[in-house]
Amino acid sequence: MTRQAVAAGISALALLAGAPALAEIRIGASLAITGPAAFLGDPEAKTLEMLVEELNASGGINGEEVELIVYDDGADPNKARTFATRLIEEDEVVAVIGGSSTGATMAMAPLFADYEIPFISLAGAVVIIDPVQEFVFKTPHTDRMACEKIFADITSRGLSRVGLISGTGGFGASMREQCLSVAEASGVEIVADESYGGSDSDMTPQLTNIAATDGIEAIVNPGFGQGPAVVTRNYAQLGLDLPFYQSHGVASDEFIKLAGDSANGVRLPATPLLIPDQLAEDDVQRQPVQDYIAAYEEAYGEKPSTFGGYAYDAFHLLVDAIERAGSTDPVEIRDALEATEGHAGVTGVYSFSPEDHMGLDLSAFRILEIEDGGWTPVEQ
Repeated sequence: MTRQAVAAGISALALLAGAPALAEIRIGASLAITGPAAFLGDPEAKTLEMLVEELNASGGINGEEVELIVYDDGADPNKARTFATRLIEEDEVVAVIGGSSTGATMAMAPLFADYEIPFISLAGAVVIIDPVQEFVFKTPHTDRMACEKIFADITSRGLSRVGLISGTGGFGASMREQCLSVAEASGVEIVADESYGGSDSDMTPQLTNIAATDGIEAIVNPGFGQGPAVVTRNYAQLGLDLPFYQSHGVASDEFIKLAGDSANGVRLPATPLLIPDQLAEDDVQRQPVQDYIAAYEEAYGEKPSTFGGYAYDAFHLLVDAIERAGSTDPVEIRDALEATEGHAGVTGVYSFSPEDHMGLDLSAFRILEIEDGGWTPVEQ
């Protein structure tokens, strides 16, 4: 059963999925279903609702039905914190999935530590899990990993002098910091460093400055939302001929739609969800990727996104932990989550530990290039 609250959090709608009026296991979520980050939260919410329906139809968790309680925080940190409090104190959930954005995640995280409720974030910034917070986990790769993967591809092309053009929002600012911090160790020199605001509609001045930098060899754009699409269109309008990289924050077909033909030639780190038909038969992620795509297309008549994939992995990780714990006690669920090893998801293969609450390494990222409006893996 799914109970989804509207953006204001005033009313809720119960969507029955063959479950009783009151489920025995309550799982919460606070997501950006509407607003500027809806491209993140909408597929995440749809994915969770689909999975709960599937799970309850097959008997639930250890024979118990599951109720999913979803609130739409619109990526507003204040709303996210309010909804997190409600999920804990009023809805009495045993765990929470969500935080479509880094800002919303960081606003909620202290509450889960205080109340000892396991929380699996769907946001990208490394600050979510570094330093490790006892009750906080995450499914997406970190921005630090994205920088390292991008820089590895840049240096493999015999290049090293890089210009950054970063969004000033939570994700863009965090990834910029991480790229600056790992550049030297990655064999890269940051020779230009520009930024843009969330409401900016023309980044040609910043790109012109980068292009004029002596010896510039490649451009990297940390950011998500519509900003990177604008940067990509401006890059093409200027006729720049430098290797151009986006982040995993825009690893979706929607980015290609927004950027149009300008996206051709762009490279970025992404999950294998974008290249299901190009995965090897013995790739351990092939089956979960194909299962997710088939289920989502049947449920909604459209392809799933990378961001929905983060929710897919979070839900399966949580269900697996509850099953292994043999309990709905939040602390025991947390302990089982931390003991997860070799869990193959659509984003990567997860192995958590007391020192690592993300559980992914760089092999979970695939460098893809956009060609003719589609995704092509780059040989590493």
